[in-house]
Amino acid sequence: MAKLDPPKAGQPITMSGNKLSVPDQPIIPYIEGDGTGPDIWRASSRVLDAAVEKAYGGKRKLAWYEVYAGEKSKKMFDSWLPDETVEAYRKYLVGIKGPLTTPVGKGIRSLNVALRQQLDLYVCLRPVRWFTNVPSPVKRPGDVNMVIFRENTEDIYAGIEWESGSAEAKKVIQFLQQEMGVKKIRFPETSGIGIKPVSREGTERLVKAAIEYALETKRKSVNLVHKGNIMKFTEGGFRDWGYALATREFRAQVVTERESWILGNLEANPKLTAEENAKLIEPGYDMAPPEAQAEIRGEVEAAMKLAPTHGGGKWKNMLRIKDSIADITLQQVLTRPKEFDVIATLNLNGDYLSDALAAQVGGIGIAPGGNINYVTGHAVFEATHGTAPKYANLDKVNPGSVILSGEMMLRHLGWNEAADLVIKGMDGAIGAKTVTYDFARLLEGAKEVKCSEFASAMIEHM
Repeated sequence: MAKLDPPKAGQPITMSGNKLSVPDQPIIPYIEGDGTGPDIWRASSRVLDAAVEKAYGGKRKLAWYEVYAGEKSKKMFDSWLPDETVEAYRKYLVGIKGPLTTPVGKGIRSLNVALRQQLDLYVCLRPVRWFTNVPSPVKRPGDVNMVIFRENTEDIYAGIEWESGSAEAKKVIQFLQQEMGVKKIRFPETSGIGIKPVSREGTERLVKAAIEYALETKRKSVNLVHKGNIMKFTEGGFRDWGYALATREFRAQVVTERESWILGNLEANPKLTAEENAKLIEPGYDMAPPEAQAEIRGEVEAAMKLAPTHGGGKWKNMLRIKDSIADITLQQVLTRPKEFDVIATLNLNGDYLSDALAAQVGGIGIAPGGNINYVTGHAVFEATHGTAPKYANLDKVNPGSVILSGEMMLRHLGWNEAADLVIKGMDGAIGAKTVTYDFARLLEGAKEVKCSEFASAMIEHM
């Protein structure tokens, strides 16, 4: 059993009226992480403490509370993730962590995934932006300014799968073939089997969080990214449930992309009939079967009825809800990133997208992340990169991912002044080309500094 001692100074964060109630000295559980984690944590905590001190002149302070997971926890308590650690994050609501080793062995899940699932942290929040002078493989990295809301608890990350040749896999395959009439398993004798759950409730709470964030931060659009053209009842369900939630709960504040086309056509020609408008938004309308034409006309008629509230150009200033297929999205975030703002997507799509976008703005070493339950208030902010054990204890690596995750945490607490100082420090240090080895080797005229020295440079630029 792990014996953890919370700091004597400090008070717990609580929930009050569906909002966080944050004391001036909140207790913040942290896991320093494995491999390079201790180096990164020392640098990151200095930066975050300095930002809070400078912003509030000593009136506010973070009461750090070390808890344990990963290799350090295994050595101390013979447990990769003690129950006491999970309970600390549950009790104190908001925490942060460094990179953790995923233990090797059958049946052992990722510690990161385990923590997210036990606390039901259903949003993986991944903002992606570029800092001046950060080396990038693309011509205009400054065009990338997106926030990804990745569903965190469903999809293939639910971990429902059975190994090829196992009794369980054979039983599932037999059921699918004999009871459900499935004929599409090409090699049933050697197939591993996985199940991908996607629920209406899971979709709605994610999309609601994305829309509320977009409205609060005055973003222009929320894009539902999916592979619904192939997985019609899981990813297609995600798309349909997302649109339904948006138009049901945020009707006065949002317009779907297709509604914007219909309203725009009507404003250009007020005499358009529903059928004429349908032909403009669906080039294949004339060749569609009668039932499909009726469905399109119904959609057009419903949108035209929005004219009193959304017409006269009002829709142009509303939050745009749209969707795109995952594979074309991965292409278009490269070729036309300005068209993407807030992205809401499923777990696997979000994994691919967030890492691909991170590569455009300097790599995963500087990419922050947060895992949040907006209902209970629980949130764990974390490094998005691995442990890089070969660099452990060398004071070498870039601490940017944890520092910017801490910036997200400060903003989540409502401490925006301190968060702004973290961004100012990062902008200043990198703008002055004072960078760690990963950027220095790619940046002409750079001054290469240690992990700890980069933290000092950030503090100087606040």
